[in-house]
Amino acid sequence: MKFKSNSKQRIKVIQGLRSFKNTLPTKVKKIINKKGQIYSKTLENWKKIVGDELFKVCYPKSIKSSNSMRKSSLSIMVQRGHEVDLEYSRSLIINKMNLFFGYNVIESVKISTFENENNKIKVKNIFNLKKNEHLKKISYIKNEKIKNSLMELGKLIKQK
Repeated sequence: MKFKSNSKQRIKVIQGLRSFKNTLPTKVKKIINKKGQIYSKTLENWKKIVGDELFKVCYPKSIKSSNSMRKSSLSIMVQRGHEVDLEYSRSLIINKMNLFFGYNVIESVKISTFENENNKIKVKNIFNLKKNEHLKKISYIKNEKIKNSLMELGKLIKQK
């Protein structure tokens, strides 16, 4: 095997396949290491940070880092009905996150809600059009398999 000196890479690689990490530009690597690492470690250790009770009803959505205009913030998705529990433990979560990383990673927590899986969201009627309009629109589709599957989907939705 030949060793090639690739100008885009920092290290010499063996000709052939290379790892994904080595194919990324160095600027992209710095951004991923800076921002992505905090979020991934937060996801891995979420149960330790918030505890068993809150772990069942919430999860971290995103982390926005600080700049001159805003503070760093953690967005958390919470099941509807458990917002108050999370609101009371907001400062505790901030303290535990900062202790876990060893420096002030998070300054504020933003809470947004989502529906529980058991409480299914009422699906808006997708097929509001008249039956003839559906058939016209479906008839323009050239692929027969797609036509048949759309017709079956329409029947199933109308049954529910």
